[in-house]
Amino acid sequence: MELRPLRYFCTVAEHTSFSQAARALFVSQSAISEQIAGLEEEIGVPLIDRSRRTIRLTPHGELFLGEAKKTLAAAARSVEVAQHSFRGEIGSLRIGFFAGCIGANFPRVIRAFRQRFPQVRVVLAEMSPAAQWGALLNGEIDIGFTRSPDPAHAHKLASETVHHDPIFAVLPRAHRLAPGPIDLRDLAQERFVMCERESSPALFDKIAALCAEAGFSPQVANTSTVWSSIAMLVQAGEGIALLPPNLQGLRAPDLALCPLKSQNAFVELIMAWSPAGETAMLNSFRGIVHAARAPQQ
Repeated sequence: MELRPLRYFCTVAEHTSFSQAARALFVSQSAISEQIAGLEEEIGVPLIDRSRRTIRLTPHGELFLGEAKKTLAAAARSVEVAQHSFRGEIGSLRIGFFAGCIGANFPRVIRAFRQRFPQVRVVLAEMSPAAQWGALLNGEIDIGFTRSPDPAHAHKLASETVHHDPIFAVLPRAHRLAPGPIDLRDLAQERFVMCERESSPALFDKIAALCAEAGFSPQVANTSTVWSSIAMLVQAGEGIALLPPNLQGLRAPDLALCPLKSQNAFVELIMAWSPAGETAMLNSFRGIVHAARAPQQ
């Protein structure tokens, strides 16, 4: 069943006149009459009582009118939903992030996006940087705030730098080098507590590269996947750490966050997505991130 006969029938019922319906629809009266007659033949039920001078619906036509209006409204809603979806104004957006390294703008970006696109369901998924790369490729998340992907994933993903997270030395407050700033060469004889490479290879590799630039390889005393555990190990005297200062657990009163003198002492926070999953909604979200982006550190 086509929608046009339903639209013609509803207009005739509204105006109780073929001629007035024709003027309202900007079509000929004969075209409307033919469409409605075809509709009645298709469903096998008389909808209009043509035995009177004025147009009246049959009892069956009255019932059909209510359902026809619902059908036309549903069709219009379907078009509206498709158009909203095409413009990225409806649906869901799944965002990956890892705690402590999302930057101060992240909550503001999420709030701004929700305010601008209230019909979009935002799903926030906390996961490690390495886990995000696979989730992006598998379609589990649409966009991720993560570290630079390794070569195995980099060519499959699109990404851009959001900001630079500075890397500080995390020392016991009573350490001889606190509060800094510190030349990395002065840490050559220290024991290091490191993040495990499997969970954050970009940070692990950057720390190793910084130490190599300073002329030594770090003596790794312990590793952990949990930032709070790294802080606890430093507090316990297990060693020192090199970490971005915005990680949870690093503001303990017995810890010192010491800036490094190296100009390369930073790790990138990137926004990554799969080109295969790029949508208008995703691009709208990226636009909000661009607008809220803080100056490079």
